[in-house]
Amino acid sequence: MTIASAADLCAFVDRSPTPFHVCATVAAELDSAGYRRLLETESWPAEPGRFYVVRGGSLVAWSTESSNDPADPFRVVGGHTDSPNLRLKQHHDLSPEGLGVVALEPYGGAWLHSWLDRDLGIAGRLAMRDGSEVLVHVAEPVLRVPQLAIHLSADRKGVEVDPQRHLNGIWSTSAGSFLDLVADRAQVSVADVLGFELMTHDSQPGALVAGGELVSSPRLDNQVTCFAGTRALLAAQPVTGVRPVLVLFDHEEVGSTSERGAQSDLLATVLERIVIAAGGTRDDYHRAIAGSVCASGDMAHATHPNHPERHEVLHHIAIGGGPVLKLHPNLRYATDAPGTAHFARACEQAGVPLQRYEHRADLPCGSTIGPLSAARTGMLTVDVGAPQLAMHSARETMGAADVDPYARALAAFLAPA
Repeated sequence: MTIASAADLCAFVDRSPTPFHVCATVAAELDSAGYRRLLETESWPAEPGRFYVVRGGSLVAWSTESSNDPADPFRVVGGHTDSPNLRLKQHHDLSPEGLGVVALEPYGGAWLHSWLDRDLGIAGRLAMRDGSEVLVHVAEPVLRVPQLAIHLSADRKGVEVDPQRHLNGIWSTSAGSFLDLVADRAQVSVADVLGFELMTHDSQPGALVAGGELVSSPRLDNQVTCFAGTRALLAAQPVTGVRPVLVLFDHEEVGSTSERGAQSDLLATVLERIVIAAGGTRDDYHRAIAGSVCASGDMAHATHPNHPERHEVLHHIAIGGGPVLKLHPNLRYATDAPGTAHFARACEQAGVPLQRYEHRADLPCGSTIGPLSAARTGMLTVDVGAPQLAMHSARETMGAADVDPYARALAAFLAPA
């Protein structure tokens, strides 16, 4: 049974240009499925049910409907809501050559050349004078970072992009206040905007290309896991004595050290409060953690057809080949043998193939929320993902046929047979 389509993935990403919008998109799906939003400042209900909390650009959702014991283990699917992009500086209005220009700076490991000559929208959140927050999404192209003409390059090979000088975006042919434009689109008074976090995004919608066999979209890393994890949580068949959890962290792309990143207390606190709300003790919480398993979901490098030499010879990863188990001997990924077995059984249960990825030993390897969350909670963790190309580009590529198997594997992981 299909639980996640490539077309639905594109629609999810289009609605979610920032981590705050990811949480809003996921929350809307949870609300429709009967989940109840809780505030961290209120007491949580003792009765079983479906719940979620949001902390900034992070979200945790869970069900206790099949739990009879406060010490019942958790099955956790984790991911992250943020993606590399260009973000608006606090003082940003410039007017070189009489143009309206905004100062931008890179967030995370953005592949900078891919952001040049893109039609960019702007989105994020505004902190208002009355203490409220307003989400804003200007979907149409309002910014463009122009490439230097090849004729102005000394050797006609281009220039190295300087993140301080070469990433400013043109938004008008005359000087003005860019925040005025944003406030107008958000239908608020610019005088009442006391803080903002605004991010550019590729304004071209996600699309199925190559005869529908490929997904071309921004932010596949890691909104594929946000989407697939949400569909997995909603589709997972209840298992008595197991509490399924979805956690989506912000700030993975910059190290996860924040009040809502994987190095924060967010997940550990939520899990402990679930145990306490069920009448459990601190000892029950530690017993629950000892029996729990987390699948840290992120994207995986498919073998690039133009650069096969950049991949480990015996670990080529195929587009359309199914979910990927990610291993690294120096713990850039958290996977160990017991974790491997848990996810391999989930793939067998879901009836999907499993690929195994290892990074070349002579290239630096990226990391995930997996090792950080594992260290923070003490929970057995396995790193997994879906194969893609052009990771950290403004626009990325994956196989349309990989979306649903990934979601079904995560659903099986949340509800082990």
